[in-house]
Amino acid sequence: MCYISFMKRVLAIESSCDETAAAVVEMNNSNICVVSSVVASQIDLHKLTQGVVPEVAARAHVEAINFVIKEAIKDTEVDQLDAVVATTQPGLKPALVIGETAGRALAAAWNKPFVSIHHIAGHIAAAWLDEDGNIPNEFPAIILVVSGGHTQLYRMDENLKLNLLGNTCDDAAGEAFDKIARLLGLPYPGGPELSKLATKGNNHAHDFPRPMLNSKNLDFSFSGLKTAVFYAIRDKKLTDNEKADVAASAQTAIVEILVKKTLSAVAMEDAKEVIIVGGVAANTLLREKMRDNLHGLSLRVPLIKYCTDNAAMIGAAALLGIKID
Repeated sequence: MCYISFMKRVLAIESSCDETAAAVVEMNNSNICVVSSVVASQIDLHKLTQGVVPEVAARAHVEAINFVIKEAIKDTEVDQLDAVVATTQPGLKPALVIGETAGRALAAAWNKPFVSIHHIAGHIAAAWLDEDGNIPNEFPAIILVVSGGHTQLYRMDENLKLNLLGNTCDDAAGEAFDKIARLLGLPYPGGPELSKLATKGNNHAHDFPRPMLNSKNLDFSFSGLKTAVFYAIRDKKLTDNEKADVAASAQTAIVEILVKKTLSAVAMEDAKEVIIVGGVAANTLLREKMRDNLHGLSLRVPLIKYCTDNAAMIGAAALLGIKID
């Protein structure tokens, strides 16, 4: 493993999109322990616009940042902290700057090091935040990062070094979920609502395309699927059952692409374990289909509360030394 030796306990801050979060995370006998984790959600705020407006998100971060930090450190003395860490990329620039500025200010005031963390490194580190101790331990591992903004495949070796194998050429899988949900008139946030509606529909009612499913590389594309859904329902007044069929068919197409590409990466890299991280990792069908097709190969998925954006995963990434260039 690739631990950063001088850090045993850190204050972590996350503000890359629409969650203002802070956490205290520590290394205890080579295990990552979450001492505290506080998340202030902006979901109700962004329901008004059916999506995240960066400037609106930034103002909400300003209002919440002091509260979440105070809550996170209320049982921790400053001299117990070895560093302050924060997400500095990628994300919404107006939102990122709030968390980074707060982190750098606290680090300077407390005379502590400040450590910049990549948001995707945090999602990957979430696989170590398992209350049952089921941390990744079989390498090489294939990591599927699947969220609203990212769909990527990485190979991770025992030293936690990452090698990017595949990326999305356009929309991310989570973005496709959200945009299709909006086409169906579902409430914000759309992805979870689409998955919920899909449980009531017929997976095979529509034969939506699977872009790049059989390409020779491990890259993804979801914009064509989204467009196909748009044309399939354009100018139609769908019944609730018909909406459920569209949701089920679209979800099935997305999951099939994710699973097949991941299995291709497993075969190419002779992987011993598969890890799914990011907000879409909470999707029940994705978990089930991936597990069914791994034929006994180990599958790791973070706890649901650590799939979506949080600061605990940012602290874990810092302690583990996971880096993304």
